[in-house]
Amino acid sequence: MNTAPLDLDAVRACLEPPGMMLPRDAYTSDDVLAWERRVVFGGGWVCAGRATTLGPRSRMAVAVGDDSVLLVRDEDGTLRGFYNVCRHRGHELLPCGSSATGRFIACPYHNWVYDLRGDLHRIPRAEPPKLGLVPVPVVEWHGFVFVNASGDAPPIGDYLAGLEEIAAPYGMADLEVAASHDYELNANWKLAVENYHECYHCPAIHPELCRISPPDSGDNYRPAGLWAGGKMDLIEGAQTMSMDGASGAGPLPGITGDRLRIVEYVQLFPNLLLSMHPDYVMTHVLEPVSADRTRVTCQWLFPPGTTDVAYAVDFWDLTNRQDWSACEGVQRGVSSRGYRPGPFSADEDVTYQWIATMATAYLTGRAPALPERI
Repeated sequence: MNTAPLDLDAVRACLEPPGMMLPRDAYTSDDVLAWERRVVFGGGWVCAGRATTLGPRSRMAVAVGDDSVLLVRDEDGTLRGFYNVCRHRGHELLPCGSSATGRFIACPYHNWVYDLRGDLHRIPRAEPPKLGLVPVPVVEWHGFVFVNASGDAPPIGDYLAGLEEIAAPYGMADLEVAASHDYELNANWKLAVENYHECYHCPAIHPELCRISPPDSGDNYRPAGLWAGGKMDLIEGAQTMSMDGASGAGPLPGITGDRLRIVEYVQLFPNLLLSMHPDYVMTHVLEPVSADRTRVTCQWLFPPGTTDVAYAVDFWDLTNRQDWSACEGVQRGVSSRGYRPGPFSADEDVTYQWIATMATAYLTGRAPALPERI
């Protein structure tokens, strides 16, 4: 069994109600992170960003777990994924993190050339053999690109079972990135997720947020799929999450009724945080850099042509930085010899769900691993 390199008895203890944080090495060990890249990120549907990043005849190399995947959009707009490996001598086709355009994909080592369907088009001084790039499953979901490097994740509809009816009214496929911030925090990627899933900490570090949304408001979901989260209320008279509760854009076209009074906060396992407001959607895509460092890309999605977005960006940039500081404080704490996991409160039940998902993956050696929901 491909279990994680952790004290598995300590991992099992995390599943006992009311739950608690993971053992120290889960947050500090590069060996554990290497396992997570291979099993958790490599075995699930990982968000690679917004689909609009790839126009026709364009390609982009992205890191997915411990692998590199080439995302390609052909002339007809079809999205395809391939392992970023030439079929000749194994050279990468594009440096990870870079992009290119054009009708063909040329290996920079020996100039083997592929078309945008992944078929070998030509090689120098010879008739090309019938070889093609090795495909990787990719899918577009509400304007996001998801990649499954292992090729054995369930269909995205099963993976995200129950989320469609929550996400659909926000029309995210029709929204555009109006602003984007990159952050690097000195904390393990899972600590950012744990922090996202509870507002038990909000009175202590988020006074601006608490003035607009009561920290004890809302309800949490018990999903069947690989996602977790809940919703929180806006105070009477507030239109959205901003410094004064006012919106500069007005509601999204599909948002009416009770949805005008709430914000949905959900995580799509493992690396996409999706915050759906009445008038905009904020996303966080997490990329673990090392056991104690995480790169976060935060984007604000608005209807095309929206220019007044500072009210949302300024509010959440402040809140993000408050959260990152807290996560870094936890990282320093879990790195101490004195760290002992403590029990969760009743207000941290979604964090408990998230820990249970990770603990089950560690114990079974596979992902996605659907735990019995608490």
